[in-house]
Amino acid sequence: WGTWLTCEENSDRAGENGMTKDHGYVFEVDPSDRRANRDPRPLKFFGRYDHEAVVIDPKRGHAYLTEDDAEPNGLFFRWKPPHGFTHGRGRFRTLADDAGVLQAPKCYDSGGRYVDDLSRATKIGTVYGVDWIDVPDRDGKAVPVREQFDTGEVTRARKLEGMWWSDGGAYLVSSYARAESPVQHDGQVWFYDPKRRTLTLKVLLGVNPDPAEDGAFDGPDNITVSPYGGLVIAEDGEGVSHLFGATDSGRTYPIARNDLNIGTEDEPEFSEFTGVTFSPDGKTLYANIQVPGIMVAIKGPWKRQKRR
Repeated sequence: WGTWLTCEENSDRAGENGMTKDHGYVFEVDPSDRRANRDPRPLKFFGRYDHEAVVIDPKRGHAYLTEDDAEPNGLFFRWKPPHGFTHGRGRFRTLADDAGVLQAPKCYDSGGRYVDDLSRATKIGTVYGVDWIDVPDRDGKAVPVREQFDTGEVTRARKLEGMWWSDGGAYLVSSYARAESPVQHDGQVWFYDPKRRTLTLKVLLGVNPDPAEDGAFDGPDNITVSPYGGLVIAEDGEGVSHLFGATDSGRTYPIARNDLNIGTEDEPEFSEFTGVTFSPDGKTLYANIQVPGIMVAIKGPWKRQKRR
């Protein structure tokens, strides 16, 4: 409906680290409503935590949100709008701070066994069933949202990052799993199917043995679905930084590498790619290099993937 949602990846309270207001909210930005943008209202019904990304289910009206946090690992959330609510320009501003229901997932494997963390999946094609558990206090007044659940109540994941709505569901990224997670990996991409209420593992990156060298990828972050099939993923890992693709079968391949060294010759550092998206006509892939702040446009020719 012509606006966009922006997420605060910081949940400091007023008085912490120089903050004058509570942080950790989602805001709606309307390019045609300057008055609303001068005094933006936090959409508190989406919860207060370290937000990363949000997508809207255009059919059911649900919002899906990711949390990038650890100790304990973060959560994938679903927000159910109040009965009768319809999306549109300015509609979010009509809702109360406690409107709708915010929920976190509880996953089960094919044998009906509870799964505590998405890092448990070690094979592409793994499917987990999902139940949704209500969040007790979405504003985290006394206890952060992700800490309000006892062991066995929800399913977590390390560094939940970008999302993209396509194919009737939400693609979502778990950037990497290290010591904070039951099983180590260097990146996962999942697909949530709201009709089946399942999460399916689409991409799995093994632990990268040498991030300073080209070859393996690590730390997927932003994501988009290519109009030519498969995914395009922005890397935010260790060492070299890439845009890379993933086929429908989960195979990965490089598209571009950031060679702009913002470190030193002895200790090179390469900033992450962000904000990856195709133009509406599908001819140009746009992306950004976060530091020092460069936008790039990548022309094709792009080719539709062959089905395998």
